[in-house]
Amino acid sequence: MPSIDDVIDSPDELDDEAAEDLYEAADLTQDMMGEVCPYPQVEAQKGLQEIESGDLLVQETDHVPCTENVPKAVGDDADASVWRSGDGVYRIYLRKN
Repeated sequence: MPSIDDVIDSPDELDDEAAEDLYEAADLTQDMMGEVCPYPQVEAQKGLQEIESGDLLVQETDHVPCTENVPKAVGDDADASVWRSGDGVYRIYLRKN
């Protein structure tokens, strides 16, 4: 199974405190646990259509390639950052532009 260290084009990584604060303030969260690409990319694009500019979408995933593929899929529509729990759970934070 790949790790986040295998992801070569990952967005900025958040520390635990910043990640938790942003998670609590998220405008939309998506549970993508157990889902694999490209489904999370498609759901991220749909989610960004539901929120306003400046709002925050957070995806929680256990599929590490999503940490690279989801930010690429949304492109310039959102600024991305990621957080890793250390136990195989990742969050992708997408701030809509």
